[in-house]
Amino acid sequence: MTKKTQNDELVFLPLGGSNEVGMNLNAYGFGPAHDRKWIIVDVGVTFGDPSTPGVDVIVPDPTFLEGENILGIVLTHAHEDHIGALGWLWPRIKAPLYATPFTAYLIREKLRDANILDDVELNEIPLGGDLNLGPFDVTFVTITHSIAEPNGLAIKTPLGTVLHTGDWKIDNDPVVGERTDVETIQRLGDEGVLAMVCDSTNVFVDGVAGSEGDVKVALAALIKDLKGRVAVGCFASNVARMDSVIRAAEAAGRRVALAGRSMHRITAAAKSVGMLSDVKPFLSEQEARVWPEDEILYLCTGSQGEVRAALSRVAEGTHPFIKLGKGDHCIFSSRVIPGNELSIGRLQDKMADRGVRLYTEKDHPGIHVSGHPCRDELRQMYNWARPQIAVPTHGMRRHLMEHALLAKDMQVPETVTPRNGDMVRLAPGPAAIIDEVPSGRLFVDGGMLVEEAGEALRERKHAASNGVLVVSFAMDKRGKIVSDIDVRGIGLPGDADRPLGDILDDLAERAEQAVRKLKGEALDDEMVVEQAVSRALKKASQQVWDRRPIVETVILRL
Repeated sequence: MTKKTQNDELVFLPLGGSNEVGMNLNAYGFGPAHDRKWIIVDVGVTFGDPSTPGVDVIVPDPTFLEGENILGIVLTHAHEDHIGALGWLWPRIKAPLYATPFTAYLIREKLRDANILDDVELNEIPLGGDLNLGPFDVTFVTITHSIAEPNGLAIKTPLGTVLHTGDWKIDNDPVVGERTDVETIQRLGDEGVLAMVCDSTNVFVDGVAGSEGDVKVALAALIKDLKGRVAVGCFASNVARMDSVIRAAEAAGRRVALAGRSMHRITAAAKSVGMLSDVKPFLSEQEARVWPEDEILYLCTGSQGEVRAALSRVAEGTHPFIKLGKGDHCIFSSRVIPGNELSIGRLQDKMADRGVRLYTEKDHPGIHVSGHPCRDELRQMYNWARPQIAVPTHGMRRHLMEHALLAKDMQVPETVTPRNGDMVRLAPGPAAIIDEVPSGRLFVDGGMLVEEAGEALRERKHAASNGVLVVSFAMDKRGKIVSDIDVRGIGLPGDADRPLGDILDDLAERAEQAVRKLKGEALDDEMVVEQAVSRALKKASQQVWDRRPIVETVILRL
């Protein structure tokens, strides 16, 4: 380990995942302010919503870290909000990658999809393994979560040890993988933990999250008595849940067919590290199509109502080989992610309309548990680690503030609740936010990374709410209009009393009047003509529709 000098500082910098759930990107820096060495922990995505039309994937802005001395990028686990942005951002923050085998398998796929696999150094670290990155000695700490091989990180530096929990819970019966390595966490606590950067997702939930072992029992009890076809929707990344569903199906005399690319991808990754090794081969699509209805179970993606996922296509009746109807069953072994309520509701309504009986955690408690710690688990972690400083992360502002209060109740001497872009000095001296660096979000739009406030999305949102008018006409060299003026409306209404065609004819007259008011050199400047037409039509549209559409004017000069 590097020896400390008088000007060295240990800092923590979240660029994603603080004041939000998802899009995690955290950096640790060591050294004097002018010459820090960095490691990055996780490089994740979040997803678009109705406020970002045409944008499905959003990534953190890494601008601050570009050109810095980045020694390595360490990945805690394979959820999209922790590894999903690597294909987009690695070319901007080039550094070796470090991950355990299951996570590394899925990272390779992402890098291959981005055509950069051959450019990236990807190092597999065994479970519980260590690595040295300059002043950072990093130990992977086995924890439990809702995916295979989740890890916390013990980051030892000359100025103290940080326990970066990653996403976690306490599960004494995890179904797949090992229990939380309590001994290591307690030993770290005995040696002294300077700071714990910790998951805040379920800080408002009392008690404990529950065990995958209990879910296994509940699913087996539910599935064994069902008649007809059975579909189960869950997160493909939750290998333990997949394992429980598969074994419940086999115990009930059913064979399993996978539906959705993610199911096949995660299954391949799991088998590559020895998981799911003793289950029966999955049925192909062709076999599943003709298999007896009482002997089939479909394991499906799309439990959040994603439009292109397997369950949505089943509900729409467009899936090529899965047909569900009266007498069949669909089990949602997942929680409703905030923001997805409407899409899930629509999906379930369509299923119900087909006569499919639905089962959710609300009416069948026990068929799902969270992967994040509730309050009693947080208290237990603080008892084990006993940090000097609590740094809540992975939560909205209200989560982080509540987590800080819980830490104080647990007698943690210092707390700090940074926002994305806040640089926190952990040592030396009291923990404090010492700087604010550029941060934000980048949108994946049309296969390109664009600024959050980019013109394309701004125009798209404006068009979505206000519509578009396209105006075209010809002018001669003297500035005289020598053709009809054609006005076309996109996304604008008409009715029986005032058909859209009539409105557009009126707007054409307004455009002509606007051009005729121009004199002299103004008629030679197409920009001036276009602006005049745009102002006139926006004013008229305000009167007609109470909207100001985008106006695109096309002028042909003869």
